[in-house]
Amino acid sequence: MLRYALLLTPSANRVYADQASRLAVAELAAFRPVLSGGLDAIAPELIGGVEYLAFEGDLTARDIAYLSNLSAAYALFERRGDDLLRPIRLTPLARYDSDLITIPKYAGKTNEQFTRLLLNLTLLASASAGRMLDGQLTVCDPLCGRGTTLNQALMYGYDAIGIDIDARDVEAYEAFLKAYLRRKRIKHTAELVPVRRAGKLAARRLDVTLAASKEDHKAGAIQRLSVLQADSTRLAGLLRGNCADVLVADLPYGVAHGSHHEGGSISRSPLELLERAVPEWTVLLRPGAALGLSWNTKVARRALAEDILRANGLEIVPHGDLSHRVDQGIERDVLVARR
Repeated sequence: MLRYALLLTPSANRVYADQASRLAVAELAAFRPVLSGGLDAIAPELIGGVEYLAFEGDLTARDIAYLSNLSAAYALFERRGDDLLRPIRLTPLARYDSDLITIPKYAGKTNEQFTRLLLNLTLLASASAGRMLDGQLTVCDPLCGRGTTLNQALMYGYDAIGIDIDARDVEAYEAFLKAYLRRKRIKHTAELVPVRRAGKLAARRLDVTLAASKEDHKAGAIQRLSVLQADSTRLAGLLRGNCADVLVADLPYGVAHGSHHEGGSISRSPLELLERAVPEWTVLLRPGAALGLSWNTKVARRALAEDILRANGLEIVPHGDLSHRVDQGIERDVLVARR
């Protein structure tokens, strides 16, 4: 069995960086089901005064392709003896340039590295885990904001569905994505259209098609993105059922963000949102699809969130400890469940 050392990506967020190695241990363990063999002795280790994530295994080329998408992966080495590291080329899924994700800057944006971690964990818990490298999956974010998760899905080569009640966020995402696609000269179409339900205007929908290259476009390798400006707790008639392989959501933290009530007031309770939204979200999940949530444990106990998911027929998927501090008022955790 060979020994490996994974160098973790430096993070601009110091608080997140201080906890990155512990989160990477849990994420790496989540890749086990899709690998050809097991991974052993996963643990942080100092090599030459620098922290690496060390582990043992016999990795095939496809295994390395999977692990290339670890959210914190920066460089991978095979260890030879106690002093030598042989670099191994990583091949992460990257259909577009990384600035698709890094350019947008706005208050409340979820850490990009964490966004990728949450998507990975949810996908690896789903029945589609074995197709992670092959595309043709659909990711849904029912609280998409300005589209960090949607952009990560596009980077992976997947289709994406977003939902957000805030018209300003949907319009800001539309403006950014159109400008990005034009600047990069990416073949695309983009249109914001009204959506009617029972003859009345119920929502607006941004429909985008895009292809990473002219060759992809000619070959019909088209990606599709739809973003609904709508209430995520009232989706009947707006989206067809069984449309998502993976659903991920970063719930309101109860500090600066909240969810809107029908009357216009704002609730900052993630549990209240879950109780109203999960019955709508589960309809979107294909059989074997997985749902991944992150939220602030200081305002919502994990056990209560699990109870809501179980009550809606979802199976909780165990994983390593992923709780971590975001700032003084936010202790974030991750919960994954499968239909």
